[in-house]
Amino acid sequence: MKRIIVTLTMAAVAFTFTACNNQPKSNDTKAESKTENVAPAASSQKIAYVEIDSIMSQYTYWKEVTKLMRAKETNIQKTLAGKQQAIQQAAANFQQNVQANKYTQAQAQQIQASIQKQAQDADALQQRLGNEYQAEVAKYNKALSDSVHNYLKMYNKDKKYAMVLAKSGDNILYADGAYDITNEVVKGLNQAYKGMKK
Repeated sequence: MKRIIVTLTMAAVAFTFTACNNQPKSNDTKAESKTENVAPAASSQKIAYVEIDSIMSQYTYWKEVTKLMRAKETNIQKTLAGKQQAIQQAAANFQQNVQANKYTQAQAQQIQASIQKQAQDADALQQRLGNEYQAEVAKYNKALSDSVHNYLKMYNKDKKYAMVLAKSGDNILYADGAYDITNEVVKGLNQAYKGMKK
């Protein structure tokens, strides 16, 4: 039986946070006529970024989710290991008893079928628990992504930034540290989460 090892990954690790930018809407003809062929001023289009690793390691909500899901994964593994051990023990006992001629042929076939059924049930349980686990991880990933997006909308309500990017590893080749808003965002997310828990 395979071990279920699923690491928590954020489905939205590559999520790019786009905040409101000041571009006119496509149906806004008045704004289009005024801004046609005019490049926006560089100073009015500020871009910030957030370190995803910091959110994953410092956001209280995600730390709690990670702890919860690791405990759940451990419980699943213990349950499946217990089932596997019971099946192996039953198979070993069956083999010993067959060699000792303790069963009639009919009894041996019945016991062997029972052990095979236990193995099939254990495989089905593994599949079900794995699917439930994956669905729960997906639910938490979506909640994480939603909470970050919603917080950034509120954080950027003054439209200070045209865009907020997610920096993960080397996906951004260069970024001026002056535009790193990670600490502010993590602090704000934790305050918002603390308020929700009350």
